Amino acid sequence: MKILVTVSEVATVEDEFEIDGTTIADQYLGADLNEWDDYAVEEAVQLKEGDLADEVVTVTIGPEDAEQTIRQALAKGADRALRVWDDDIADVGLLDPGTKADLLAAVVDDEQPDLVLSGVQTGDDSFGATGVALADRVGYQWAAVVNHLEHDFADDTASVRRELEGGVEELTDVDLPAVLTIQTGINEPRYASLRGIRQAQRKPLEVQTLDDLGIEGVDSALALTEMYEPESETDVTVWEGGADQTAADLAALLREKGVAQ
Repeated sequence: MKILVTVSEVATVEDEFEIDGTTIADQYLGADLNEWDDYAVEEAVQLKEGDLADEVVTVTIGPEDAEQTIRQALAKGADRALRVWDDDIADVGLLDPGTKADLLAAVVDDEQPDLVLSGVQTGDDSFGATGVALADRVGYQWAAVVNHLEHDFADDTASVRRELEGGVEELTDVDLPAVLTIQTGINEPRYASLRGIRQAQRKPLEVQTLDDLGIEGVDSALALTEMYEPESETDVTVWEGGADQTAADLAALLREKGVAQ
């Protein structure tokens, strides 16, 4: 069985930052592997370690600068990686989930995986529809917000538990090939070992352009027009000192606000 895992490099922001136009100023930005994708990678690697998968391939949409971040997945046990990018994608700016799904669908057509794992959402844009949109594009069955996957694919079926609204969980079977969007907490992602990090630098990372994927061009239904820090409607009071004094100050504030007698 081949598993394809979609991964993203996401922006991280310091507590104090400045906005420059429609982005955060570079000096306040960092980058990391998307948290939800980290759990998806771990689930795929565990399936391979359990002899249920022969190969784990990761795919990302991003520029060359993202390679060091996405190699974290290789360091944790993925076998090889694909990166989709070219100037036409860069010119689009903000890619909407549907456009990402179109690009990833072309990769699925080439790779023909039995199982696609995707994080439920990204930590920066908070998009949460890419995995399901991808399943629609390629005609795979799907299950979203999966927080447990049975490591036993009897009759080419994945038995999963998924989160619903209001704390309800659903047990369901999904026929392979399938797309599963993975929720945090499904496992405990491992740290990349020093040996794994060294090996990751030698594992294949192939770059594919739109021409390689047979796609003529891309467009996005989204455009970022403005970025601003929302104004706070209330002031925050911070007390310093011992527990007794802090409790007294809090009680006084609650009485002042009419919350307590």
